[in-house]
Amino acid sequence: MNYRHVYHAGNFADVLKHLVLTLVIEHLKLKPQPFRVVDTHAGIGLYDLASVEAGKTGEWRAGIARLLARDLSPAAREVLAPYISVVRPYLGSDLDAPGMKREYPGSPIIARDLMRSADALVLNELHPEDRAALETLFRRDKQTKVLGLDGYTVIKSALPPKERRGVLLVDPPFEEPGEFDRLISGMHDAYRRFAGGTQILWYPVKDLPAVDRFRRQIAADALAETLVVEIAVRDPRAATPGLAATGVVVVNPPYTLHNKIAAVLPELLDAMASGSEASAGASYRLEWLVREKPAARS
Repeated sequence: MNYRHVYHAGNFADVLKHLVLTLVIEHLKLKPQPFRVVDTHAGIGLYDLASVEAGKTGEWRAGIARLLARDLSPAAREVLAPYISVVRPYLGSDLDAPGMKREYPGSPIIARDLMRSADALVLNELHPEDRAALETLFRRDKQTKVLGLDGYTVIKSALPPKERRGVLLVDPPFEEPGEFDRLISGMHDAYRRFAGGTQILWYPVKDLPAVDRFRRQIAADALAETLVVEIAVRDPRAATPGLAATGVVVVNPPYTLHNKIAAVLPELLDAMASGSEASAGASYRLEWLVREKPAARS
């Protein structure tokens, strides 16, 4: 287990994943009943963009930095407002000012900053050093519980939440073969335990046949209404270094999610693909893998 997210914090994949997470949480907040967020691969929670690791890749400059510098349409600004309102204070007012403290909040901080006083957060991180950093970050927070289990084990132990409302974020590192199979198995485990909950499943788009099989399997399983969102800042078929495309599958999405993502996705892509040497291959995908909620099975 060698993956360290600090190298990639704030990149275009984070922007897409965290935007979707923000929109789901904001929808949950429309009702007064409390909810729970379960994050299976939480990382350290907060990333120093001035660190040596983040400086080696500078991926945040082609992700969140480009988005913040973009002149967006009113419709896109409205959709992005909750997400930007969370991340902007950590980044500082001037992204180019020398010596300024500059951080990017991961999903634990984003979820926690959006939650209300009665909501709960379960964070899991297997990497011992990262888990220790996460525990330090949330040591005084009574609404947050930090675990150190295998990410897919958490699905079985943390669901269903006692609140009976919530969202599961599964964001594995994809370091080993078979991750798509584990992701589908985890999706089924989560659905069996918490059929009404929203699931956000993140994945990189590298092995195109594997990604296609993953989408087709989810469509064939048809557990619940399921939306897929992908963004490619350059052609993923080209032999270029680094991640070119990413996606999230959302099981039981809020009914507003499709239209909100549709309103912002073209501008999101345009902002983060601009300036890329291979941006001619940039594209996005927004489609229903399962459109109608299936009838109850006997």
